[in-house]
Amino acid sequence: MSETSSPVNLTVIGGGIVGLATAREALIRHPDWRVLVLEKEPQIAAHQSGHNSGVLHAGIYYTPGSFKARASGQGRRLLIDYCAQKGIATRLCGKLIVALDESELPRLDDLHQRGLANDVPGLERVGPERIREIEPNAAGIAGLWSPGTGIVDYVQVAHAYADDIRAGGGEVLTGQRVESIREAGEEVIITANTGLEVAARQVIACAGLQGDRVARLSGVETSMHIVPFRGDYYALTPEARPLVNGLIYPVPDPRFPFLGVHFTRTIHDEVWAGPNAVLAFAREGYRRTDLNLRDLSEVLRFPGFWRMASKFWRTGLMEMWRDYVKSAYVREMQKYVPDVKPSDVVTGHSGVRAQALNADGSFVDDFMIAQRGRVTHVQNAPSPGATSSMVIGRMIMDRVSELA
Repeated sequence: MSETSSPVNLTVIGGGIVGLATAREALIRHPDWRVLVLEKEPQIAAHQSGHNSGVLHAGIYYTPGSFKARASGQGRRLLIDYCAQKGIATRLCGKLIVALDESELPRLDDLHQRGLANDVPGLERVGPERIREIEPNAAGIAGLWSPGTGIVDYVQVAHAYADDIRAGGGEVLTGQRVESIREAGEEVIITANTGLEVAARQVIACAGLQGDRVARLSGVETSMHIVPFRGDYYALTPEARPLVNGLIYPVPDPRFPFLGVHFTRTIHDEVWAGPNAVLAFAREGYRRTDLNLRDLSEVLRFPGFWRMASKFWRTGLMEMWRDYVKSAYVREMQKYVPDVKPSDVVTGHSGVRAQALNADGSFVDDFMIAQRGRVTHVQNAPSPGATSSMVIGRMIMDRVSELA
């Protein structure tokens, strides 16, 4: 494929849900723009957007006033309305966060206060009797009930966004891995592995697991580094699925960005348990045996990884143990749904999370957007990035439109 015939107004790098939502928003605001999305995989939504549990988050966990907190509530409402217009199924099945013993009650109370500050709809502090009403097979001495939390298929949402882009005159090109980004006067020249060369007035990079690398292509120097964490799911057999009505979650450890093993009923009426969180040996490695020497060596050379590992090595070892020993994983599941038997549990799918780490070993918790000239980089968009995709797209385009 050769050079494009004339400059496009906007090129979006990355055909995940955030990149597609941003390109769609650009065409809503500027229907006369030429908009191009470049995705390196043969299909869109190939990585984080297509390997998640499909939860429509209501905003319980996030620090009040943070980007995440502001984006999740509005994003959930917008996405539910959008899916209704497009005929994409959603279900507000609700989420129950359960405390197993008294040691977890202070964290549950803190979570309750966060949820109230974030205006989570219908949030309710519940005791054992109410827990049994909501989830008859769940354990727990207290909990938080979020009836506004829901489920959806984000791959369907991504494809709907792509359809909107094409209907608005934009293009979505797959199989185009960006290899260079350079500014030339009032344009940004992008070159892909296929030989495609694009001149764009503005560029937005939503590269997910490759976000830090794409940022460096345009000369952005950052101490942040993407460290991939693989999460493996198990699934309940069809006979065992009635044990779970909706979503059953543990009380999270606020020091750690992962929520722990939990139960999720999907929009396709499966029930998943997980994910755990273990270091992936490849940024796009969904199997335990997947290894990319470049990816792994970058992690091992990054001081921030070792500083993080020194703080959480016990947690990391337990996660690895549960990852390789099914019986240990099942025992973790039984803490929350005691009637689950080993025979009820079968191997499910896996996902890889792009976890941004600072050089001091701290986790980058909030969304991170950086600009360099005419190039805008979404460097961190973890959960609830999919729920918030329409809002993130609007926020990005607020910045880009000022420079257009």
